[in-house]
Amino acid sequence: MKIVVYCSSQEGLEEKYQQLAHKLGTWIGQHGHTLLYGGSNAGLMHITAAAVHEAGGHIMGVIPEMFRHRLDPLCDEAVHTANLGDRKQYMIEHGDVFVVLPGGIGTLDEWMSTLAVMTIGNDDPRPVIVANLDGMYDATIRQLADMTLTPFARGKRLSRTLVATTAHDLIGLLEGCQSRHE
Repeated sequence: MKIVVYCSSQEGLEEKYQQLAHKLGTWIGQHGHTLLYGGSNAGLMHITAAAVHEAGGHIMGVIPEMFRHRLDPLCDEAVHTANLGDRKQYMIEHGDVFVVLPGGIGTLDEWMSTLAVMTIGNDDPRPVIVANLDGMYDATIRQLADMTLTPFARGKRLSRTLVATTAHDLIGLLEGCQSRHE
């Protein structure tokens, strides 16, 4: 399975966020999956990749030209794109499962863009798992739920978002995806 991880490249985040990224990466590597991520050598991106690497998994970094100097040396494969939009498109096209860890506006953009693509493909079964640690994404999750009650949520595909509030829940959801994918 190619597991796309959207997350922060910000350094110096609290230990709880770093532990979440490490547990996710360890699980990906131990189960022989491929990490498909933004390719940066910093923050939760690098922590996830390092854990995948330590656990023997495969790492694909998708890096836009403007961040080429930040390419994580842990990547087994590097996909170079012209810009952030192309990076997003590549990851959406090639991912089997999408995981949203804590992050900023870029992470939120990737999550929403993934859902937008899924609303077009009504038969798109790929899940988006959101790690809603400490309620970070509560307002966004509420907004998505409210939107499904309106005529504007085409196809109601916003239900592709599964929410985990702990690392244990996140791994449980991934294990469910793994068994359906086999």
